[in-house]
Amino acid sequence: MIWHLLLSTLMIAHTLQPDETVWRYGGADREWHLVSLHGDPFDAKATLTFPARHEVAGRGPCNSFRSTNRTPYPWIKLGPIMATRRACPELQAETAYFKALSLASVVVIDGDTLTLSDEEKSLMIFKARG
Repeated sequence: MIWHLLLSTLMIAHTLQPDETVWRYGGADREWHLVSLHGDPFDAKATLTFPARHEVAGRGPCNSFRSTNRTPYPWIKLGPIMATRRACPELQAETAYFKALSLASVVVIDGDTLTLSDEEKSLMIFKARG
């Protein structure tokens, strides 16, 4: 009985904690479209969304993916990227996209532009739609 009460209290405390992730700071309710990867135009289709607190999702050129982010804005650290396994002609572009996502540590939202960077340089630039 005491363990159930303790567990319930911990779950409520976690739920009441304010969300300090990118979801709260302008990332939610938008679909972000990748326009630049490592400073070069990204011609394939790739998206990024923040559908709920601590959740990250999107599409690469071939596959959809899901991940998590629990770090406070302006930081970002994605958990393991779980993606479907479809092959397509743009698989190399998708591999580069997923690798850059895993390297990102800083996120900045400025109007309709979202930039993901590592500690030294910009990795990706997205534009919002929706």
